Amino acid sequence: MKNNPPKPTTIEALRYQKRTTAVDAVRTGETPSKVARALQVPLRTLFLWLALYRTGGYDALREKKRSGRPRKVSPEAMQWLYDAITLGDPRQHQFSFCLWTLGIIRTMLKREKGIDLSKSGVCRLLGHLGLSPQTPIYRSYRQDPQKLKDYLDERFPKLREQARRMGAVIFFVDEASVRADAHRGTTWAPIGEAPIVKDSGQRFGINMISAVSPRGDMRFQVFEGSMNGPRFVEFLKKLRADVGCPIIVIADNAKYHKGDAVREYVKTCEGAFGIEYLPPYAPELNPDEQVWNNAKARLGKLYVATKDDLRVAMRRIMRSLQNSKNLIRSFFQLENTKYAAETP
Repeated sequence: MKNNPPKPTTIEALRYQKRTTAVDAVRTGETPSKVARALQVPLRTLFLWLALYRTGGYDALREKKRSGRPRKVSPEAMQWLYDAITLGDPRQHQFSFCLWTLGIIRTMLKREKGIDLSKSGVCRLLGHLGLSPQTPIYRSYRQDPQKLKDYLDERFPKLREQARRMGAVIFFVDEASVRADAHRGTTWAPIGEAPIVKDSGQRFGINMISAVSPRGDMRFQVFEGSMNGPRFVEFLKKLRADVGCPIIVIADNAKYHKGDAVREYVKTCEGAFGIEYLPPYAPELNPDEQVWNNAKARLGKLYVATKDDLRVAMRRIMRSLQNSKNLIRSFFQLENTKYAAETP
């Protein structure tokens, strides 16, 4: 008769469940410090569980005699790597590049800890630590932290309260120049052979302006030439007419946003229109930036041969966005824009 291994006791089962819960939470994006605090375990213990999981999967988390290859990356090394990546950038470790790449992390592990991993091994290690490739947000060195704090803590809350008293809708506005030669998409090709895409040599573009609200509204306009005060006011008039109620617009600090034409228009509206400005050098606070990120990414997958083609393609893309209220609302759920999300 075959002997079956003994079933784990209730305490063993609970401990195993706690370990798997912790590992799963980190692997799905929760920070180790938050998971350790929630489960009331030392941070070092959590990194030990992650190291065990990396070596032998979930089975290595059980309370039994563990076998298998020895751990190449210790819990201490995992915690050191996690802190290095999340608390700084490669320049603090004598690299000239500011973004973490697999090559840099691999080099740093070998140099600092004597750990030699392949790029795929580094990639798996980072996944076990709950880290993933992210598009960085670039911020200007000229940004004033105090002005950001004043805007987020005082000016915008007051503006939201003003909008409620007026029965107004808040819109964020932004302009963009869209060029036909700005390709952001990817293409398939044989492995190891970077494809070459030849353009026509004709460079042309169009200028556009858009506005989005936390409730999912979006309006846009294509215009010829450069944006100026009168053109901006023309867009504001159309926006106000389309919405059919008072509006408050939040824009960046471009000169024409603050010029005489805008000030005169505000006076004629008799309290039915207001305008506010983002802190200088803080475009990440504007949810409307995501409209252009999304639209240009879609455009990068298309081929446009003429300026008319570009205009038609962009109108189609923008109308598609306009009809996707949930997508527009999602632009207000990012780390830097959720402050402006619609509140119940």
